[in-house]
Amino acid sequence: MKNFITSMLFLGSFSLVYSQANTISTNMAGGTRDIFYNIKSEGAGRMLNYDEITGSPYLDKNFSVAKLADNYEKAPVRYSTLKDEIEFQKDGKTMVLPNEDQFSRVEIISPKTVLVRLDTGDDLKGYFFELVQGKYSLYKKIKTKFIDVVPATNSYATDRPASFKTLDPVYYIKIGEKEYIKKPKNQKEIIAQIPDKKAAIEEFVKSNKIKFNKEEDLIRLVDFLNK
Repeated sequence: MKNFITSMLFLGSFSLVYSQANTISTNMAGGTRDIFYNIKSEGAGRMLNYDEITGSPYLDKNFSVAKLADNYEKAPVRYSTLKDEIEFQKDGKTMVLPNEDQFSRVEIISPKTVLVRLDTGDDLKGYFFELVQGKYSLYKKIKTKFIDVVPATNSYATDRPASFKTLDPVYYIKIGEKEYIKKPKNQKEIIAQIPDKKAAIEEFVKSNKIKFNKEEDLIRLVDFLNK
């Protein structure tokens, strides 16, 4: 009986530790934190609440359930294209996902979306939307910038209100462990990095009339590279 009780206590302790290991808490190494929905405005001379600003700092302000990492609980999330942060909800609070390696790939269940944190070696490093995964991968960066209030220059004019503006996406083709082609403009840039596929790339681009400023064409091209 003593051995049985000891075994049950051990299993109970193990279950508690395992449960805690799979829960995002506010005291994790990377640190979660509360969200403040305001931004400093030099033009207005004060902090502006997001509600006072036209536009949105999110592509989708709604939260969607996501897989945050292997062996972790699912949670509602949304991505801030303004701050390049993933917000999540837990226990009635909205917090920022810790900047830790285990949370470098977040898979939103519906609509299916994958956000991957990458070090691209430039000012856009951070979270990217994954469009193609494979030996060659395609990623899309979307950023939103804050445009401050512009005070009226005279009594006949009016202030230009503050706004959030979503910038044009920037595409990256990953061709190595830490090698990327940023904003691919033509087939020459890709052939320079993958010379052994020169003839195949030229034929594919020509026969499929690939346009490098179209997302669907870039997806088709990278899918082809992976065949």
